[in-house]
Amino acid sequence: MQRFVSGLFLVMMLSFSVTVFAADPLAAWQPNFDPSGAEYTYLLSTVAHPAIEGGTVGYRVRDRIWEESHGRLYVDYRPISQLGGEKDVLRKLKMGAIQGMLCSSVLAPNVSPRLGIVNLPFLIDSFSKLEKFRQNEELFHEYGMDADAKGIMVADFTGYGSYGWATKTPVQTLAEAQEQLFRIAQAPVNVDLYKAWGIQFTVMPWPDVPQALQTGVISGLDHTPIVCNITKKFTVAKGYTNINYAQGLYIHLINKSWFNSLPEDLQQLLSRVIKEESEQVRALTEQQQQDQIVAAKASGVVFSDLSATDKAVLVNLAEPVVQKWGEKIGLDYLNKVRNTLNN
Repeated sequence: MQRFVSGLFLVMMLSFSVTVFAADPLAAWQPNFDPSGAEYTYLLSTVAHPAIEGGTVGYRVRDRIWEESHGRLYVDYRPISQLGGEKDVLRKLKMGAIQGMLCSSVLAPNVSPRLGIVNLPFLIDSFSKLEKFRQNEELFHEYGMDADAKGIMVADFTGYGSYGWATKTPVQTLAEAQEQLFRIAQAPVNVDLYKAWGIQFTVMPWPDVPQALQTGVISGLDHTPIVCNITKKFTVAKGYTNINYAQGLYIHLINKSWFNSLPEDLQQLLSRVIKEESEQVRALTEQQQQDQIVAAKASGVVFSDLSATDKAVLVNLAEPVVQKWGEKIGLDYLNKVRNTLNN
């Protein structure tokens, strides 16, 4: 799974330029308490920006844990890659130099191939399926088993929406999509998927996307409405095709040795609050996607759907990719997830 290291560049894809936001983008998120007296500190990193609901979970957990632990445990949340890029942060997490991270679902298979199941096309392809997957405790337990054996706990996850195509001109058919040149994430499963679809693509770091769109080097990109609208990609890409083939996630990973060093009552508190706040944030993310679509439409972005026939072609072409990567994840587990979600 070493090739998944290329997913590092999702850091660039999701750690948005501070210039898009306020001069101090985290000013509104400063704690209203003095954490200096905390008995324990949980250092938590992410590439996410709290303008995305999925990135707010660290602050929500921080404030609740402080209150409910009566100041014993402080969650020191560091979003927007303050502690470095994802690859470096993951290394620090494994070493115990930091205690937790909200890891992109593209990079997470570097911990365990099974964590990549959420990236497979048309498997967990809606908010409802994502929630059904998470609420099945057997599936979620098996999802994190391999990572747990390696010393990394999978506590929960939040997200940043459903993947589709943002294009400079509206794309309503598969034939029109095949005339485009898409920027895709630097992850092997995405490369395999676009090859299977017969759609032109290029792998490009996120900071290069704005100029590439403006100059015509690319004509579209594979991403979510939330990210495209918040990062102003819709100022150039005025079309969006709802493909909804996967959900982008931030997976909450914790160093197991550190977690086990906490008193039992704080272990239970942290686990419970992370679970409750992650569930709440997932619901907020679904609403945020709807809100961002409304805002994008108001600014002139045209949203389209492929015909049922074209969508079926994409699903059929993607199946060999699912099977290929399912062998790395575990076909028994893949089939169990698929059967559960389809029933």
